[in-house]
Amino acid sequence: MNPEQALSQATPITPQEIVAPLMWMVFAFAAAWYVGLTASEVKYARLADGRQQMRSLPLLFRLMLPFVSNVAPLFRHKKLDKYRAKLDGRLISAGYEGVLNAEEFLSIRLLLVIVAIPVGFGFKPALEGLPGVGRYWHIGTILMIGYSLIYATSWLKRVRNVRHRSMQKALPYVLDLMTLSVEAGLDFMTAIRKIIERRVMDPLGEELLRVFHEIQVGKTRRQALRDMGLRVDQPDLSSVVSALVQADELGVSLGTILRIMADQMRVKRFQRAEKLAYEAPVKMLGPLLLLIFPAVMLFLLGPIVAQAFRNVF
Repeated sequence: MNPEQALSQATPITPQEIVAPLMWMVFAFAAAWYVGLTASEVKYARLADGRQQMRSLPLLFRLMLPFVSNVAPLFRHKKLDKYRAKLDGRLISAGYEGVLNAEEFLSIRLLLVIVAIPVGFGFKPALEGLPGVGRYWHIGTILMIGYSLIYATSWLKRVRNVRHRSMQKALPYVLDLMTLSVEAGLDFMTAIRKIIERRVMDPLGEELLRVFHEIQVGKTRRQALRDMGLRVDQPDLSSVVSALVQADELGVSLGTILRIMADQMRVKRFQRAEKLAYEAPVKMLGPLLLLIFPAVMLFLLGPIVAQAFRNVF
């Protein structure tokens, strides 16, 4: 058969065979562009004085946010009011007030599950062709769906704990500064203002700034402190707030109360450090057993196994 006959018998390329790859290329480019654009977005929380503080959201959250408005009405039922209020409190305690609310959080959690199901089952055709792997695709799908169920909740718990640890760490220093300021003759408001001005803005500084501005606009010191304790929901800060509120109600000197609370927070910090030091050997025991035992067995049995192979071969 000559080349001319081969060309005449060749199957012509249909328009569908050209359009389909082009459409997939356009879809892949649009998806990559959307992911890149979403990954570069930054969210900000507005502080009490009008400043903006950056708040990082996971990439999966940012990818789901444009579709939240389609799902949010599902979570506006009156029966969910208490749950939404509790979740809003946890988001505020984590520092995401004005960035993410309960409806958006619940919508993102549902969207992650909705996306995980088709993505997990979509890998089935690709995995079926791999020997010894395709039959386990359903396990991976179940794990992906399960992880999507707990991902949002675990993220919120983690960022909330990080914010609370930051406040816990900074609280003794702030109380020492406040004690020195009050005992030097400054009033409570001036002491807070000095601390805010001379410290790097951190989670505790953000809350003190809010208390300062709430008192300035007319809220009583007692109520502003109570609101901070309820808003943050951190045990050490709540105990300090309770002591300050009681001192304000009973007319006790703030300097004395602040010094006592500073000493207590310092002792608690030392006790936490001791606890972590005592827990370190126990936490290291597991990795040591997992790593040292195989190494010792390899060191002892390695020459014997090598000699056996030499004798066999």
